[in-house]
Amino acid sequence: MAEIVSINVSKTKGVRKTPVDDARIGPEGLVGDAHAGDWHRMVSLLALESVDKMRAAGLDVNPGDFAENLTTRGLDLLALPLGTRIRVGAEVVLELTQHGKECHTRCAIYYQAGDCVMPREGVFAKVVRPGTVRVGDPVEVLSGEAEP
Repeated sequence: MAEIVSINVSKTKGVRKTPVDDARIGPEGLVGDAHAGDWHRMVSLLALESVDKMRAAGLDVNPGDFAENLTTRGLDLLALPLGTRIRVGAEVVLELTQHGKECHTRCAIYYQAGDCVMPREGVFAKVVRPGTVRVGDPVEVLSGEAEP
């Protein structure tokens, strides 16, 4: 079963995020996070498997170091088509809006970590239904299901 292994927030864009045990996801993203706002990239997700690839390449990195809000395990995020809805925990529903991103300049994360995997393997989502998320919450793909 897919799950959340880390929830990460920061007050500033372009820096490593700090892990927290739980967080409120409001209508515009993680409450208190610099990336929350009225746009298509309200919440960022990265698979732990992507972080592990960077570790295998010799980087000293952890969940949150690539500025992702939610670090997942057991789900191939990039294989999910845009528009896919996922449920996180009991309440939150997100809709995938973007695979990867274009980085025009190398951010602080690149210089701190030596590489940044988010442009290649991160995904972004908008909030369909807000709620609270906790480390260990299951992640379920809802595509094709009616909203409860």
